[in-house]
Amino acid sequence: MGKIILTGDRPTGKLHIGHYVGSLRRRVELQNSGEFDEIFIMIADAQALTDNADNPEKVRQNIIEVALDYLACGLDPSKSTLFIQSQIPQLTELSFYYMNLVTVSRLQRNPTVKSEIAMRNFETSIPVGFFTYPISQAADITAFKATTVPVGEDQEPMIEQTREIVRKFNSVYGEALVEPDILLPDNQACLRLPGTDGKAKMSKSLGNCIYLSDSEDEVKKKVMSMYTDPNHLMVSDPGQVEGNTVFTYLDAFCKEEDFKEYLPDYKNLDELKEHYQRGGLGDVKVKRFLNSVLQAELEPIRKRRKEYEADIPYVYQILKEGSQKAEAAAAATLKEVKEAMKINYFDDVELIGEQAKRFKGQE
Repeated sequence: MGKIILTGDRPTGKLHIGHYVGSLRRRVELQNSGEFDEIFIMIADAQALTDNADNPEKVRQNIIEVALDYLACGLDPSKSTLFIQSQIPQLTELSFYYMNLVTVSRLQRNPTVKSEIAMRNFETSIPVGFFTYPISQAADITAFKATTVPVGEDQEPMIEQTREIVRKFNSVYGEALVEPDILLPDNQACLRLPGTDGKAKMSKSLGNCIYLSDSEDEVKKKVMSMYTDPNHLMVSDPGQVEGNTVFTYLDAFCKEEDFKEYLPDYKNLDELKEHYQRGGLGDVKVKRFLNSVLQAELEPIRKRRKEYEADIPYVYQILKEGSQKAEAAAAATLKEVKEAMKINYFDDVELIGEQAKRFKGQE
């Protein structure tokens, strides 16, 4: 069996640097590693509609934004299959069959679902589609027989639920589905990048994001207003590194060579942290360094995005061809699933033959 990746994002807005360090940068590395036979990258519009059903235009308009961010980051349509979830009808059918393998109480215990429901203040008004999206996600993953799913740590409960569904299906119907492995970021700071305001999660709805498509000036403005140590009032004051958003971002982004280029007074990040902790290093200097590091990382992304923005019909053609390829793969899996469940009536020659003999014998 080949090594296959499935991952994706909801098109509810432009992608930000939390997406980038949490998964996008790694996806490009994996794509270019040559280790995987297939890489499927999904724009999860159907999933986005589960909590945006009253605002479909928001989802519709953001499909192109996500596609542009993908291509700008270096995802290559000749190496990775970029597709739109709603264009693969087989995913809906698989979700329907998997619903019979999961209890309501199990969905209610899913930590990711619980936190997302609380964040959106759904309480008792939870859309059924949103409540069952772990099942939909299992369909997405298994449809392409993904062996590896690169995601942030907040998605671990979702992948575990997929594994449970796979094990349940295979135990009832026979070995038809592949159990996936999760691939987390290897940099601890990248597991969940906080918002610029120091909140636990970078979120479009909280307005605390640095977007991949932000201009140079927008990035600088956001960096210079970032949350740091509230007790570090004077340059001479000792500062705290833990929980300091600026240093968390440096953990995620900066490399040793960045110091030679932008801050030659220090050899590495450890030395910078040590100075900040003992006092004598101001927040502005550290923020300026972070700005230089981020600008260097984001500039090639911005440049590629502009190139793709100049030919939007070509971007849609990439998505169309990717969706056609993805549908063919999902259709093959669905065929195997229906065979395993013995609901492939018209293709089951043995069933038809047996029943023909049985009814003939009653004459």
